[in-house]
Parts: sequence; C-alpha cells; structure tokens
Amino acid sequence: MNAKSGTPKKHLMLFSGRAHPELAEEVARELKVEITPQAAYDFANGEIFVRFNESVRGTDAFVIQSHTSPINQWIMEQLLMVDALKRASAKRITVIMPFYGYARQDKKHKGREPISARLIADMFKTAGADRIMTVDLHTAQIQGFFDGPVDHLFAQSLLAEHVSKTYGDSADITVVSPDSGRVRLAEKWATQLGDRPIAFIHKTRDPLKPNEAVANRVVGEVSGRLCVLVDDMIDTGGTIVKACEALIEAGASDVVIAATHGILSDPASERLAHCKAREVIFTNTLPIPDEKRFPGLTVLSIAPLLARAIQEVFEDGSVTSLFDGNA
Repeated sequence: MNAKSGTPKKHLMLFSGRAHPELAEEVARELKVEITPQAAYDFANGEIFVRFNESVRGTDAFVIQSHTSPINQWIMEQLLMVDALKRASAKRITVIMPFYGYARQDKKHKGREPISARLIADMFKTAGADRIMTVDLHTAQIQGFFDGPVDHLFAQSLLAEHVSKTYGDSADITVVSPDSGRVRLAEKWATQLGDRPIAFIHKTRDPLKPNEAVANRVVGEVSGRLCVLVDDMIDTGGTIVKACEALIEAGASDVVIAATHGILSDPASERLAHCKAREVIFTNTLPIPDEKRFPGLTVLSIAPLLARAIQEVFEDGSVTSLFDGNA
C-alpha cells in the first residue's frame, strides 16, 4: 500500500468583518475562541483590502458580518473575505449574515426589476461560500436562492421570552402583526406566549414610494389590552409607528414593539422615541450606536444563539434541534 493514512483534525476559525465587531467578539467569547487576526483597510478610492494573518488551510471557517449601513461596503468586504479563504484552502466556509442584505427584494413586483436577494446568494456562492447562516429572513423562500445549506435561525424565542418575563403575568396580551403579511409570525408569537389572541393592521402601500405606508384599521380585539407589535425589521420606523398609533386609537392599554433587526435609518430613532410604545425591543443582529438609542429601548444579544448554531455546524450536529425541531 503506497498511500499514507492519517487522522485529520477539524479546526474551527472565526473571522469578523469591520461592520459589527462587538457582536463578533460576543460570539467568540461564547465559543471560547479568538477572532482570527487580519489586515483590513480601504484604499483612497474606496476599494477594500483584506488579508488574514494566520494560515487557514484545512479549517472550518466561519465569516461573520452584519449588513449594516453602508450596506454595500460591508457586503463587498465579506465577499472578499470569503474569496481570500477559498484561495487560501479553507476546507469549508460558512458565511454568517445575521441580517441578510437586500432581503426585501426577493421577487419582482413589476417588470424590469431585479431579484436582488437572489443576486446576493449567487455572489456568495461564486466567492466560495459553502453554507449560509442567517437570522429571521424577510421571507423564508430566500433559503432556496442559495445552492447549498442555509441555516435559518429564529430570534422569536429570545424576544418572546423577554416579553413573557416582563409582561406575561400582569397583562392581557394581544399579539399584533403590522400588516396581513406577518400574520403567520404573529400566530407563532401568540402560541409561544401562551395561546394569546392575535390582531393585524390593515394597510395600503404605494410600491413607488418605499418606506411609506398608510395604516387603515385594526382587525382584531385590542381594546384594553397590552398589544405586542411584532415584525422582522424596522427601517425608517414609519410603518410600525403608524401601527402603534392605530392601536392606541383603537383602545389598546399599551403597546410593546418587538423586532429582530433594528436597521433604524433616519428618522427611525426619533420616531420610535416619541411614539406611545412602552418599550421597543431589538436584537443586536445590527449595531445600534449610542446616538440611535433612546429611553425605552431594549437590545437583546443574539450572540449565544449564533454561537450554539456555529458549534452544531462545526460538530455536524443539528441546528434544527435549537428550535425544538421546528426550524
């Protein structure tokens, strides 16, 4: 026999872009690993350079980057990191995007429009990604855009547990969807909070005017109840604040807003700070700097969930088991 036998060992290495280093550091602490050192900087014309300072040959590489503003810069940086890992002979590359950029452009509303969410998946596949890990996609169908495994994690348990501990024993709760498209999400929340009633806001939206919506009426019983208004993301805050106002006008005793991704493009923080919600809850899938924080804001860490999912992937375990088999 001419071949040499051996026992290859698996090595987990964590890599972080520059968009949200605080989250990456939290994940590293949960995993009890160090973030792999790298050189990353911008040229004068805006081009990005990345180089890892340690060998990555044969490693199980996890590349975390939050697609926050300026979103195109951070997506490009993550693509370059993946390309560098592929060319340096990493064995498997998992792209971790806690917030999936361009997820709202998942289909054509009219002719001559791109399907940008599909393009993002194609670019990462071309760059060399073997797997994608993300949290609360805008629509679940995006999983099918990537030709490989997609670990779709859910922040609902984290958010719902906070709501249950804070308000569950003292209030009649109704879970509210800000539009008819999120009713299924509201149903899941209602089940987790103990079979609570649900309601939704009937609204209209002009497809030619992004980030603008008109809340028309509340469908469901909200009078005298604490309304938990749930969504996957809040960008400029216009839709969610109008929904909050509609609930108060319909007789809700109080409103709590809960969403996974706090994009918080201006003037979202100002709108949320002055709306009548008792509390606004986000996870830290995206960075929320001090200048965008306001009284009544609560930010929960998604790092433990990401770390557990990374560990399951590394050990060839079950990510679905993290969600009681319902992922």
